[in-house]
Amino acid sequence: MQLCSFSLSDQATKRYGIVQSTGVIDLTSRLGAECPDLKTLLQRGGISDLRAFDDQPVDHPFSAIRFLPVIENPGKVFCVGMNYADKRQEFAATLDAPTLFVRFADSLAAHEQPLLKPATTSEFDYEGELAVIIGSAAYQVKAQDALQHVAGYSCFMDATVRDMQFTWFTAGKNWQQTGGFGPWMTTADEIPNPQQLSIKTWLNQREVQNDTTASMVHPVAKIIEYISAFSPLSPGDVIITGSPGGVGKKRTPPLFMFPGDEIEVEIEKIGRLRHRIA
Repeated sequence: MQLCSFSLSDQATKRYGIVQSTGVIDLTSRLGAECPDLKTLLQRGGISDLRAFDDQPVDHPFSAIRFLPVIENPGKVFCVGMNYADKRQEFAATLDAPTLFVRFADSLAAHEQPLLKPATTSEFDYEGELAVIIGSAAYQVKAQDALQHVAGYSCFMDATVRDMQFTWFTAGKNWQQTGGFGPWMTTADEIPNPQQLSIKTWLNQREVQNDTTASMVHPVAKIIEYISAFSPLSPGDVIITGSPGGVGKKRTPPLFMFPGDEIEVEIEKIGRLRHRIA
């Protein structure tokens, strides 16, 4: 099952629903105030109840909706750096433990919403990544139990201001509307092993990243174990699991994003996330 957050093109009300091939089954109109958004649904443990709606007709075609970030108001967004073998080699990373930083919720952008290149940078780089959405409380969990706490998976474009990242890592990752998140979430029951997914990135239809999540140095379960050892994870929290090699900073010549460019991330069993740069 795939779930998305959205609004109707002619309304401001935020909604969520089940993604079908032709559009979305509106869950907001069915569940009402009891579960006003996807994060609340996760907090109530309600995903298993949604199968009852899965065969209902589509309420809104894709042409009638605007996507929102899958989880618009996550309590925590942890990001893992240097987590693919090729990327570690490109950046000469030597630290064994996962490299962590945070993103703030107001840096997130929805599918087909523009990513905003800061005027002060000429090094706006791309990083296609797998996003993990937490579905149940997890504190000091072991790796063998960690995936039980995952609600689902999504695509993420971790657009990065490289020239600021190297002076202050968090600043390079938290400019407004630079973290693409979507288009939807595939529920965890459809991805029993998150380490068997192809992940690709295209810049202006040119393939610039191509790997599989099997290349992660720290797999999803180990990342959850590591983070939950010190920080309790709650439903709706998000973990961004790192980017494969091929980023623009380490190319010869360097390859960065500029207004008018199109960046896309596709992950097997999830879908394709798309943004224009503005």
